Amino acid sequence: MPKLSVQGVGEFEITPGKRLVKALVEEAGTDQLHACGGQSKCTSCRIKFIHGEPEKITQAEKDTLRVREISDPGVRLSCQITCDHDMTVEIISGMAGSGRADQGSAVAEEMVPDPIWTTK
Repeated sequence: MPKLSVQGVGEFEITPGKRLVKALVEEAGTDQLHACGGQSKCTSCRIKFIHGEPEKITQAEKDTLRVREISDPGVRLSCQITCDHDMTVEIISGMAGSGRADQGSAVAEEMVPDPIWTTK
């Protein structure tokens, strides 16, 4: 099982293939935002990789990061990443201080939109 380490929170074993945004909320119990419901339409689910950043990226994530002009090293959209290896992340877009009433819409089990995988 892949291990997910969340800075300041802990380490968790995650079911292989689970979407990172769901693992952050369900297993790690974080306040990770996901305003669009994990569809790569916004950037509220941003995290920063400390270790284990995937080399592959969905075309949807790549397009959303480009449109939103997010190019910081290691910053990715947790809704477009699957837990298939060990990784360490930092929550950079949590509910605390966001002014939002909730974390966001429900996130589907499967990747939305259907992933077209590419490289960074």
